[in-house]
Amino acid sequence: MGTTETEHPKTGLWAALGAYVIWGFLPLYLILVREVPAFEFVGWRIIWTLPLCLLIVAFRKQLPQLRAALTNPRTMGWLLLSSTLIAVNWVVYVWAIQSNYVYAASLGYYINPLLNVLLGTLLLKERLSRLQWAAVAIAAFGVSLLLGGALTTLWISLTLAMSFGTYGVIRKQVDVGALPGLTIESLILLIPAAGVAWYFAQSAAGSSFTQSLDLSIAIMLGGALTAIPLLLFAIAARLLPYSTLGFIQFLAPSIVFLLGLTVFGEELKPVQAACFACIWAAATLFVWDLWSRSRKPVAS
Repeated sequence: MGTTETEHPKTGLWAALGAYVIWGFLPLYLILVREVPAFEFVGWRIIWTLPLCLLIVAFRKQLPQLRAALTNPRTMGWLLLSSTLIAVNWVVYVWAIQSNYVYAASLGYYINPLLNVLLGTLLLKERLSRLQWAAVAIAAFGVSLLLGGALTTLWISLTLAMSFGTYGVIRKQVDVGALPGLTIESLILLIPAAGVAWYFAQSAAGSSFTQSLDLSIAIMLGGALTAIPLLLFAIAARLLPYSTLGFIQFLAPSIVFLLGLTVFGEELKPVQAACFACIWAAATLFVWDLWSRSRKPVAS
């Protein structure tokens, strides 16, 4: 009998690490497609994600699961909502990176773990230790510092955090496998994505996909760089406590933050530095508490 993702809970940790490392380095890929408008790029990203998902579904013999989800109105309703949220997240993120708001994008995924913790405790009834709540308070204080010094880009950070945080909760609750769910989300978004691609093809500049072979290949690569980390994330979301998953997520924005300093050369404002310092301290405290509690012997 074949194994499934639910038979190996430890798979969730490795899936989460893989997803966040890929997302952390994604801005380097976005440099290759910087000349493509954000809306058009997201359209092509969806178009090239779907065939890859279908190939993997067929290879893993998950077509019966896919059909079952497609014929379940409740599942389709939730996946319609999750696909909308992830599309909004993609557009805002790509636009932010293209517009050199790298720190704002990074901060969005620093805020997201706080939202994950709140959603995990309020909606999923997960419990936190006192040290973990202290970490949440420190991180929340850091985010609050931005209210006085980075209001112009705070909407970017909040949109990214709320859209992806809510997306993760929905995917954790929907009774559908990670891959079939991602395939259906891509299918739902296919018509709008094709419409966006057609709109840009009719514009004076023409379709970015036909500009050059190198750019076309780079755009097609976006399908794999979309499908693989989202698949890993969906697996992790089903196997890990949502609050724990949220704090592992600090890996991705930390990588993005370092890229903003080194590759993109974005100026770091003092209020942003103070905010990041608070959030890193909170992440360290949270992870240390998880590690120390995991080393304690389980009472018999």
